[in-house]
Amino acid sequence: MIIGVIKHAVMITSFVLMMMLLIEYVNVQTRGAWQESLKKSRFGQYFLAAFLGVVPGCLGAFTVVSLYSHRMVSFGALVTVMIATSGDEAFVMLSMFPVEAIWLSVILFVIALIAGFGVDLVFKDQNRFLVNAKHGFELHEKEYCRCFSGEDILKQLKNITFPRAFLVTLFTVFLFAIFFGGLGPETWNWKKVTFALGALMSLFIITTVPDHFLEKHLYAHVIKKHLLRVFLWTLGALLIVHYIEYHLDITAWLQENVAAMLVSATVIGIIPESGPHMVFVTMYAKGLIPFAVLLASSISQDGHGTLPLLAVSTKAFIWLKVINIVVALVVGMIFLLFFG
Repeated sequence: MIIGVIKHAVMITSFVLMMMLLIEYVNVQTRGAWQESLKKSRFGQYFLAAFLGVVPGCLGAFTVVSLYSHRMVSFGALVTVMIATSGDEAFVMLSMFPVEAIWLSVILFVIALIAGFGVDLVFKDQNRFLVNAKHGFELHEKEYCRCFSGEDILKQLKNITFPRAFLVTLFTVFLFAIFFGGLGPETWNWKKVTFALGALMSLFIITTVPDHFLEKHLYAHVIKKHLLRVFLWTLGALLIVHYIEYHLDITAWLQENVAAMLVSATVIGIIPESGPHMVFVTMYAKGLIPFAVLLASSISQDGHGTLPLLAVSTKAFIWLKVINIVVALVVGMIFLLFFG
């Protein structure tokens, strides 16, 4: 179990780092132009976050957490993606009840957009949860990064520095682990392909950028500031969740408290894990609970999407969960009253 949890933590941490590295690369290459464009369009942020949220799996949520940690999207956009996402359970729902699963995604998309807009109306200070988080981009507008030069690349590889050697080794080992089954899904599905392409893109960036860019923006900023922190928070949260799952019979407890099913589904969504939500997916598929309970559970839970957020801001994590619970309870009760 511990080995499995460690592997899971490595996968989550690796994807978050790959996204941060890619975002850092694109942002410096464009001198922050796309960052400013995204910042100016709040609706664009909500739409992007909602779209990434309804895409099955947790990768979209991880991406928005990375964007939020770099102050590129608002807290409302972060709430949007977490309300919209159903994590890995989306695949299960599509296979068990595809029509209802599609309708659920549409409803989550709309609710997420409304909630994200409403949250930003209340939380006008977008830096309140990131005051002590040094995750912003460190741009040097007067500098020009010549990030792809065949002549320079050969010189850099011949006189390779420690940061470049470390990063090349790190992502090469990760890529081999993906290809030979040491990490990731056993079969080549879209998720495994995404991890492999992400690792290849990371290796391309690492081997082609100049030493200054690599050491200043990638190694010092992304790796030294985030690698250990993201991994330890993710690992710790996963260990706690697995302990709870192995020692608490959640299914039996829910069946003994049918009257409080909606509230239970919402509160259990606090757990940053996809597993507990599967109980409600299975019960809905068997006709044991109404759609309102499944909807409330889907709104409240975020799969593993919020795990990297713990390393960014615990305050943001707590407020996000509180908002999710309130929205889940309100929407769940409305659907329960009007649709049964």
